[in-house]
Amino acid sequence: MNPRPMGAMLAAALAALGAGSAAGQDLPLGYLPSAAGPFATFSKTNEIAAQIAIDEINATGGIAGKKLRIVAFDTAGKPDQAVVGLRKLADDDKVLAIIGPLSSSECRVVFPAGDRTGVASMSMASSAPKLAEPFQYAFRNTSDEGYMFERVMRSLKQKDLAMATGAIAYATDDVISKVMGENVLPAVMKKAGTDVKLSVTFQTQAFDFSAQVSQLVGQPTDLIGVGSGPDPATRLVQELRRQGHKGRLVAGSTIADPELGRQMGKAGDGTTIPTTFYAELNDRAKAFQAEFAKRAKAAGLDRTTAAQFDAATYDIVLFYANAMKQAKVTGAPSNLAAERTAIKDELRKMKDFPALEGAISFGSNGDALKPVYVIQLQDGKWTLIGQFPPGT
Repeated sequence: MNPRPMGAMLAAALAALGAGSAAGQDLPLGYLPSAAGPFATFSKTNEIAAQIAIDEINATGGIAGKKLRIVAFDTAGKPDQAVVGLRKLADDDKVLAIIGPLSSSECRVVFPAGDRTGVASMSMASSAPKLAEPFQYAFRNTSDEGYMFERVMRSLKQKDLAMATGAIAYATDDVISKVMGENVLPAVMKKAGTDVKLSVTFQTQAFDFSAQVSQLVGQPTDLIGVGSGPDPATRLVQELRRQGHKGRLVAGSTIADPELGRQMGKAGDGTTIPTTFYAELNDRAKAFQAEFAKRAKAAGLDRTTAAQFDAATYDIVLFYANAMKQAKVTGAPSNLAAERTAIKDELRKMKDFPALEGAISFGSNGDALKPVYVIQLQDGKWTLIGQFPPGT
C-alpha cells in the first residue's frame, strides 16, 4: 500500500532539509503525522516543531557530522494506516526511530508492531493509561492523564475554588475520550472529594449538544469534566452557557489547545486543564514560541501559538538525537538493527534530560516523567494557577 500524499508544507520542509546532504549520508527518523481524525488540529503543527529541532541539531554539526532528516507517512488518524506506516518506515525507509503516532488509538496497534519490528516509536500526545508499559520499544513523551488531572483538582483545592459537585461529558467514539469519561475524570474527581452527579455522552463530530446540556442544567454542578478533543469541548461549553449553566469546565490534556480561548470566547472563562508546556515560563520557552510563530505564519497556518504537543514533538527529536550520540550511531545499513536497539536502550536510561518542557526522565513504563502546569482560561487567555515538578 502506498503512503498518503503529504501536505505541501511538510513536503517543502523535507525538501529544504534534504538539500544539505545526500540522503545516504543522513540519519533518517520516521514520522507518523495524522492529517485527519479528532486530533488533526494538533498534528498539523507538530511537524513545525520537529523541523525546528532538526534544523537546530543539524546547524550544530548533527550527529557525528551526519545530518538528521525526516521521512513521513500520513496515517490520517487511522490505526490501520499507522501500522502500515510503521512497517513502511522501518522496512523500506530504514529509519532509526519513529516520531509519533499522535493518538492513543494509533498507539494501541503501533506499539506492539514496533516491538515486533525492533524500532522505537514515541508518541507526543497519547495519554490513555499504560499503553506503552508492556512494550520495550514503546515510549510516550506525555504524562498519564490521571496523574495530570489529579494536579488540576489539587490546584482547585489549593485556590479554594468550588468543586463539591461534578458531572462528566465525554465522546464515546475515541479511545482517549472514552477512557477519560469512563475512568479518569470520575475516579480522580471522587478521590478529590467531588460528588459526581451524572454523565452524558456524545459523538466527536456532534454539533447539537442541546439534549446533553439540558440534562446537565437539570442537575447543575460546580464542575463539568470533559473527555474529548478541543472542538467538541468548544461546542459543549457554548451550549452550556446558552442554557445558563455556570459550572467550570475541567479536562485533561486532550483539549490543551493554545487557541481554545479564541475558539470558546467568553463562554470558556474558568476552563481549567493541565499542560506540560507553558510558553511564558522562561526565556527558552519564549524563544521556541517566537520561532514557532514565525514558521507557522510563513506556512499560512491559523494557529501560531505552540501547543504542548508541539513542544513534546520538539523534545522527542532532542531525545532521539541525544540517544544517537550516546550510542555512537553511524547509520551504517549493516548495523541498523543493533543501532535501533541501542537507541531504545539509551532512552530507557535517560534521566533529567534538560528538555524544552523541563527536566525529563522516562519511567519503567515508557512514559515521560515531566513537570505539569495547571492553566486556566480568563478573558481568552491562559494563565498559570499551579505548577508541579515531576513526581510531586
